[in-house]
Amino acid sequence: MTITQQLITLIRNKAVSDGDLQRAAFFTLDAIANTLAGRNSEPGKKLLTWAASQGCDAGRKALVAGSLTHILETDDLHRASVTHPGCVVVPAVLALAERESSSGREILLAVLQGFEAMCRIGMAVGPAHYRIWHNTATCGPFGSAMAAACLLKLSDERAMYALGNAGTQSSGFWEFLETGAMSKHLHAGRAAEAGIVAADLALLDFTGPPQVLEGDKGFFKATCEDAMPELVTAEPNLPWQLSNTSIKPWPCCRHTHPAIDAALELHGLLQGKEVETVHIDTYQAAMDVCDRPQPDSEYAAKFSLYHCVAAALDVGEVVFDSFSETSRSRLKSLRERITAVVANDYDSNYPVTWGSAVTVVTCCGERFSAQRQGAKGDPELALSDDEMIGKAKMLLAHAGLNNETAQQIINAVLGLPKTDASPAVVKQVIAYLR
Repeated sequence: MTITQQLITLIRNKAVSDGDLQRAAFFTLDAIANTLAGRNSEPGKKLLTWAASQGCDAGRKALVAGSLTHILETDDLHRASVTHPGCVVVPAVLALAERESSSGREILLAVLQGFEAMCRIGMAVGPAHYRIWHNTATCGPFGSAMAAACLLKLSDERAMYALGNAGTQSSGFWEFLETGAMSKHLHAGRAAEAGIVAADLALLDFTGPPQVLEGDKGFFKATCEDAMPELVTAEPNLPWQLSNTSIKPWPCCRHTHPAIDAALELHGLLQGKEVETVHIDTYQAAMDVCDRPQPDSEYAAKFSLYHCVAAALDVGEVVFDSFSETSRSRLKSLRERITAVVANDYDSNYPVTWGSAVTVVTCCGERFSAQRQGAKGDPELALSDDEMIGKAKMLLAHAGLNNETAQQIINAVLGLPKTDASPAVVKQVIAYLR
């Protein structure tokens, strides 16, 4: 059997509990709230203008929804694969579920299976891949294809075709960071669309390469210098990878979150004392992506360790307004007093754990330090159900929805595990994309 065939068998043989479905409902809610909030942004408005001029089938709806979900940098993150599965899998599932009139339980099973495929392949690509390729973009098509294969009830052979043809569409480079271009949003959208297109074609026996992952001209050989193919199917009896996925509490790159968490602790200790210097210890991937001492745009600030830590130290919170031009200007002086380096204590543990330490020296010579081996929202430090709902309400308010409408969406999504018919909330969410 090829690795793709083994993966399909592993996923389809995993047991699914009521708790798994309920957890999937919370992650689905998080993605939907991000989708709707993403409409209230400059790139989101451009996407919606473009979508209004198109005849949007399920694939194009997934493209728009996936792109919107990834805009505000508040979507979920799977550490071991360094992917954002929710912004790819959930939009693909919703777009296809609307067309297929899928039940709530079918939707959540597809979400679980999509997360599993995307995260397992992401864990196998190796660290070198991430330096050039955006894992969410390259591994995402496998996740959306697996989810679509579930909703379409494809045979194992057809599911293999779907993953093969989804994988051959993998792409997405980090070059957008150099100018703060909007391309990153398309990474999620295209990955969501690719899986639907591939699965729809597989339904017609449109064949895909069985060895798309391990073949001599396949995904690993083409894009992964240090791939670990064995991780795709390792430890099949682990809990669903969705349960190992982190939820972001702050609207910026997840690589900044351990340092933010530490800096928030220090904010309380400083009690307004003037800061002379700040030092951040972190891991190499965080520096590769977030080494931006003086960000010149809102988006660049979200990928700046220096700005995120400055905001946390100065204000004691990191919110959407923390990245505005006003905030960037106000925090410029503090950012100039911050240094960041790669520390082996954190680099050697990445990506199993994402850790950082922040040390502050005040103008009167006092020294304060805080360390994190993870960040709030990780599975070990998970948000409570109430915190998840609170985050969804915050995002839905950002989307411009009133409290009553937001609560209706929350109740409907969290009720998906008990919904045997096609849930109205799917059509309601898709309608916001027009």
